[in-house]
Amino acid sequence: MKILDRYILKQFILTTLFGLLAFTMIFVIIDLMENLDDFLDNNVETAIIIQYYVSFTPEIIKLMTPVAILLSSLFTTGKLSSNNELTAMKAGGMSIYRYMIPLLGVALFVSLVSVYFNGWVVPYANQQKFGIEQKKKKKGIESIARTNIYLQDGTRRIIYISFFEGQSNTGTRVSVQEFSDERLLTISQRWDGSSINWDSTSKKWTIKNGKHRIVHTNGEQTMPFAEYTFSDLTFSPKDIIKKVEKPAEMNYTELQEFIERQQQSGNDVARWMVDYHGKIAFPFASVIVVLFGVPFSFGKRRSGLALQFGISVAICFIYLAFMKISEVFGYNGDLNPLLTAWLANIIFFSAGIVNIFRVDK
Repeated sequence: MKILDRYILKQFILTTLFGLLAFTMIFVIIDLMENLDDFLDNNVETAIIIQYYVSFTPEIIKLMTPVAILLSSLFTTGKLSSNNELTAMKAGGMSIYRYMIPLLGVALFVSLVSVYFNGWVVPYANQQKFGIEQKKKKKGIESIARTNIYLQDGTRRIIYISFFEGQSNTGTRVSVQEFSDERLLTISQRWDGSSINWDSTSKKWTIKNGKHRIVHTNGEQTMPFAEYTFSDLTFSPKDIIKKVEKPAEMNYTELQEFIERQQQSGNDVARWMVDYHGKIAFPFASVIVVLFGVPFSFGKRRSGLALQFGISVAICFIYLAFMKISEVFGYNGDLNPLLTAWLANIIFFSAGIVNIFRVDK
């Protein structure tokens, strides 16, 4: 590595770290101001508040990393340009392509690290954060308790559980409805019980103290039961917990396993597939913003650094907004999930390349 590369990277990395630290602190302070009343009303201890924001920090870092790299690429290049150092580099034969190599190398390294960070560290931290939020809002109820759960098991069966407690694998006020066809219009059988329990040995569900209704063309037959064991229900307690968890709380392996089980049950998995691929696609926003940040500052402009920064930030947030909008089409099944997750990267990467070609090299 040349001395000039080390000089550029030193400023770039230090500015990135400073920006990430500054954005994280601002984010935490704003969020603390918004939630301070809730913490005080529920008498949350200071140690719990600190634990909450320690758990929240990885999510903030995930969101702010592209913005910090944008800030760093812009100000590093702008500072070199303002001090005429960039002019000297160009006079020495350095093109924008050569200048961007070390910056893109760092951005790519950050993106690859972020793939692991977003896929494993952030979901675990979000689980801890969610648990603390539940304790704060529900006054001690653990996050393993779930309410008003709807599950589709296969193509013709829907299960409703009013309350599920994950530690004992027990649900209360349960209804299992089986339909005559995949359109889910006509009920053929229905089981309603006071509770349902999971037997970890037999891997089966048992519903207790209820009624089994069988619908015939000429009427309905009702049979009470003390216990009824289902032999063909395909979901497990883990599926119930994951059903109400957000993808942000699942790591890559958990989300992939969850998607596979939902596919086996005949459920539409487009939304989860988009989120799965999005976990990998989003970290590469760090590379995209370098492509926009550097060209805006590579040459001296009368508009000044402030306007350049404003334009670059606007492009960064347009990128994020476009990513969210495209997700809607993926969730509805109108676009392939893989294409949906990478569409914003493809379009803005192409626009960034065009932007570089338009710069005076």
